[in-house]
Amino acid sequence: MALMMNNSRAFFFLLILLPLLSSCADQKQVYIVYFGHHSGEKTFQEIEENHYSYLSSVKLTAEDARSSLIYSYKHSINGFAALLTPDEASKLSKMDEVVSVLRSHPKKYSLHTTRSWEFVGLEERTKPYFMKKEDLLLKSKYGNDVIVGMLDNGVWPESKSFSDEGMGLVPPRWNGICQSGDAFNSSNCNKKIIGARYYIKGYEAYYGPLNRTIDYLSPRDKDGHGTHTASTVGGRRVPNASAIGGFARGTASGGAPLVRLAIYKVCWAVPGVEKDVGNICFEEDMLAAMDDAIADGVDVISISIGTSKPMPYTDDGIAVGAFHALKKNIVVSCSAGNSGPAPSTLSNLAPWIITVGASTIDRAFVAPVELGNGKKIPGVAVTPHYLEKKMYPLVHAAQIVNANVPKNETMLCLPGSLSPKKAKGKIVFCLRGAGSRIGKDLEVKRAGGIGIITGNNKEIGDELYPDPHFIPGTGVTYENAVKLFKYIRSTKKPMAYIVPSTTVIHTKPAPSMAIFSSRGPNTISPDILKPDITAPGVNILAAWSEGSSPTKLDIDHRVAKYNLLSGTSMACPHIAATCALLKAIHPKWSSAAIRSALITSAGLNNNEGNLITDEIGNPANSFQFGSGHFRPTKAADPGLVYDASYKDYLLFLCGSGIKNADSSFSCPENPPRPVNLNYPSVAIPKLKGTVTVQRAVTNVGSSRSVYFASVKPPAGFKVEIWPPILFFHSVGQKKKFSITVKAHSEMEGKMEMDEYAFGWYTWFDGIHNVRSPIAVSVA
Repeated sequence: MALMMNNSRAFFFLLILLPLLSSCADQKQVYIVYFGHHSGEKTFQEIEENHYSYLSSVKLTAEDARSSLIYSYKHSINGFAALLTPDEASKLSKMDEVVSVLRSHPKKYSLHTTRSWEFVGLEERTKPYFMKKEDLLLKSKYGNDVIVGMLDNGVWPESKSFSDEGMGLVPPRWNGICQSGDAFNSSNCNKKIIGARYYIKGYEAYYGPLNRTIDYLSPRDKDGHGTHTASTVGGRRVPNASAIGGFARGTASGGAPLVRLAIYKVCWAVPGVEKDVGNICFEEDMLAAMDDAIADGVDVISISIGTSKPMPYTDDGIAVGAFHALKKNIVVSCSAGNSGPAPSTLSNLAPWIITVGASTIDRAFVAPVELGNGKKIPGVAVTPHYLEKKMYPLVHAAQIVNANVPKNETMLCLPGSLSPKKAKGKIVFCLRGAGSRIGKDLEVKRAGGIGIITGNNKEIGDELYPDPHFIPGTGVTYENAVKLFKYIRSTKKPMAYIVPSTTVIHTKPAPSMAIFSSRGPNTISPDILKPDITAPGVNILAAWSEGSSPTKLDIDHRVAKYNLLSGTSMACPHIAATCALLKAIHPKWSSAAIRSALITSAGLNNNEGNLITDEIGNPANSFQFGSGHFRPTKAADPGLVYDASYKDYLLFLCGSGIKNADSSFSCPENPPRPVNLNYPSVAIPKLKGTVTVQRAVTNVGSSRSVYFASVKPPAGFKVEIWPPILFFHSVGQKKKFSITVKAHSEMEGKMEMDEYAFGWYTWFDGIHNVRSPIAVSVA
């Protein structure tokens, strides 16, 4: 009887479950159906009708086909985004004309979250007679009339950084619009912000209608990230700017202060989470933005967005959009990602993208801790609050927690965990982890603590951020957190004083690589060395949204016009700005030539004259900084460039197994190997025996010049350049050469698989050092 009862229950359960399983199989999701480039001259209506015809072939009714369409990409990108079932998507993917069918995913892309320009030698002098004719800013007219498209989460247009005072008319080639919406209308665009749009259909297809209390349904920025990146590229000179509390005070300026900015809001607040967790960006929205940006007439696109899981180029929305930008000779700068220090964590790996890592500048915000035993521990903060100069009782959080706090949370200062009776009047030492750093701040304040020291755990190591604390506070590294803990445990009455935060410039060594900056090797194309270059991305001061707080937390009600932020998101717009300056000086250069100029002119040394290290002093390599730290003034006159055409990239894709990137192009029977793409760096994975790589350089320096090759080979390898001398008789002349790499016999069996060695080769004419990095591993 019991068995019969169980079987009947199971049958009844299946009756309920089967419809649910069926509905899951039929559940609609957003897919991007990509056809490559538009062929021939079709009207927008004809393109859209063509897209409807594909949908009609898999949908039951014409009405269903039309209602399922989210975007029809009509300008440069040929494709559409639509709500499809997995079965419908599968049918479309099997059609001959379809290059790829990409499933949109909510966690696929996210934002990679001004002393920096002075640090790299691009400060704007205040008096004209101090300027020299060769100054990059003068030559480029500060980027005047170059248009930079910003894919991000909007802009705060009232910031002084976006003033259009003294700027001329908008370039007549501009085709964009100024889209109205929440707290944003056409008056918010001007001669600086010449266009603004927003893209939300993909986001709303997943989350439903936007909660307009957490974000503006318009190009306006309620987060701060988009305003920060836009002003880093092209912000006007704003004297006496500073972060909250007056830190990093000075003149804020973008790298190209007279460029025109076009805002494309593609990232949005995530429902139910704090803004400091980050925004979400759907690739169907980004593709629509890039399609518009290309048609609008931008010259450069800056994208501080990426994915934590690299994917093939035809499945990567940013790579697809950037490929179409390439055909129009638009330079695309993208952030490398914030997933370091682990290897193989890079985002934005396509060779037609400039991939940017993050490094430090020579500025620090110090707030050391003086202990009762006379020792001083270094700390970092930008808190405007400070203690009266005397010693205070010091405790670690586990000594003052409430009785009900779980053992593994006693040091974390989580909300409600501290006893006011035990915390009152004390400096509290808390560990980072499981909660925001500022949240710990507020818990100590709630409990009556007089100050806070946040210590890194072992996993976080030496990564420190200068937090704008609500009470006197500072942050210390893991090593110093251990010292602090030992002092408290070994002392009867531990005492401490937190020294008020101060801004210190000309710190050494700088630059060094940020711990968070994602590392190579390139997991999609191991023959292409990534990242390409590094730029300032740690504690960068730039404009901020007044719809957000400095910490982006809901509990923080402070307002800041300028804010400090770290991430490869901050490094990317430094390169975008430099690309704009180079575009102004060399309007006929290809995007590949501009990338080459940046890569081959980059520097390897810090301000102590030593090779760049990471933030804890270990030697850095090309999988961290690419070719090195960018040098804008050197990039303006690189001497030689490694150029590449749209066809070269198609051949690269052919050699990589992607044969349908452009329907108008047929892959040759034996395409060139991907390693022979004319890239300004060399990566050779799993070398077996000898490999010879082909390259070509174009003379963009003096008409008559002679270049000599020199090599610093990777340890354990032999590198030969042939011919070792290149003679040029005119500007624009191109010369080919080969690079042969061979492992020394004693290296066999000594290097582990996937272990790389690094070196470089250089062309030198007495003026220009045209240096290219090399990375090699053995089979």
